[in-house]
Amino acid sequence: MSPSPSRACATEQNKTGKIFLVGIGPGNEQHMTARAREAIAQSDVVIGYSTYIKLVSELLAGKEVIRKGMTEELDRCHEALAAAREGKTVALVSSGDSGVYGMAGPTFEVLFESGWQPGDGVDVEVVPGSSAINACAALVGAPLTHDFCSISLSDLLTPWPVIAGRLQAAARGDFVVALYNPKSGRRTGQIVEAQRILLQHRDPATPVALVKSGYRRRQSIQLTRLDQMAECDIGMLTTVLIGNSNTFVRHGLMVTPRGYDNKYDTDVAVQENRARERVHAGEQAGRSLSMGLLGWHEYVRAFLQENLQRTLRDAAASFRMPLADILAALSDAANDELPCPWQSAQVAPHALDELLAWAQDWGPLRAVVRAESGSVAELLLDGDAFTWAEPAQPEASRWLNLVTPHFHLHVNWSNVAQGWLVGRNGDLHSACFLDHTGAQVFSLQPRSVSGALHFACPFDRTELALRLPLLAAAMPAADIEEVGTDE
Repeated sequence: MSPSPSRACATEQNKTGKIFLVGIGPGNEQHMTARAREAIAQSDVVIGYSTYIKLVSELLAGKEVIRKGMTEELDRCHEALAAAREGKTVALVSSGDSGVYGMAGPTFEVLFESGWQPGDGVDVEVVPGSSAINACAALVGAPLTHDFCSISLSDLLTPWPVIAGRLQAAARGDFVVALYNPKSGRRTGQIVEAQRILLQHRDPATPVALVKSGYRRRQSIQLTRLDQMAECDIGMLTTVLIGNSNTFVRHGLMVTPRGYDNKYDTDVAVQENRARERVHAGEQAGRSLSMGLLGWHEYVRAFLQENLQRTLRDAAASFRMPLADILAALSDAANDELPCPWQSAQVAPHALDELLAWAQDWGPLRAVVRAESGSVAELLLDGDAFTWAEPAQPEASRWLNLVTPHFHLHVNWSNVAQGWLVGRNGDLHSACFLDHTGAQVFSLQPRSVSGALHFACPFDRTELALRLPLLAAAMPAADIEEVGTDE
């Protein structure tokens, strides 16, 4: 017996709707997943940007199809939610992967703003797809075999300073970089500016691959160099792949090494003739590199021991690490471990004022102040040269003023995030203040009246912790137990 019209209507209203967030891959049917095909086949409604609808046109027979323009992303989300609330199954399609610059993010935002939560009548399933970054990489070789990141150059929704900061960070970090949305008819300067930023940190000859419409009818591939990248034919359908310091091009293929040559002898003849010697001396298969997280601390100490005239900043430059990481490597050593000439101990973050106050009691001081531009000032002063400018508003910056009859220097104390005590050859050398990136803001060194360095006390972590209790909060637990006093 068939249900009455009123019962059928009620059944339809109670039906759970569903939204498939479908990544259809780069555009070629061969690269669409089986689950993506199933999701579209199960859907009553298919919604997407008109170009993406064309890419799946053969799968749309009998479907309600809603085509939207390039800037109508939120409209697509609202259409999908409205249809799903009517009990329909909806496929909201994106090229590549819906979670990589696709429709998954904005859809969840619209859902949350509407009060939706899982189980309230609309189901949501994200169907992953092969991203453009994967497709383009496959067409040019293996450029993504090591660490990489993707950055969109579109400033339609993201402020340019944010994009520029990400480019700077990726370039400094030696990531392989994939640039999405590099250029359009109206946005022509972004790729030029990105090139300028990357060239501050990369060799001009760094390999670059430009893949346009990968796996689609008008596919084109260009291999070039970073310093020539902006002169190439680039558009909105181009993905730009920029290599890291180890990426190379050979026989028309762009490859980023995984790093096996750091641990293994990768020469085939050597492997065949001396199989037991595949692993480099000092390395173990399946174990972290000798210069891994723990091992590199020993390398830092060895570097400073073998180069007695080199400074801590020299070590930071050699290892391409912030000064804070060099100090951390030194603090990892025990008191009796030697023979590195430098030692360090970190002060608890909440006790930076106390560290400064203690340094003021050292007597005559030499202050070394470093500007972001790289300029360095060395100042001779006494403890009474320090004064504070407290902020008028709670959220304003707090300033440390160093004032003598000969100079005025102002330090934004709000930028100081770390404090370290540094020793050299077993004596206290300086108190070092760093910012949140681990770069030095300024340091204070005890000196004699004549200006020569004068060390106030030996550098011994246990003794320093007794003398400066705030230090104990930053010491390893084993060392803290040794510092305990009798009650």
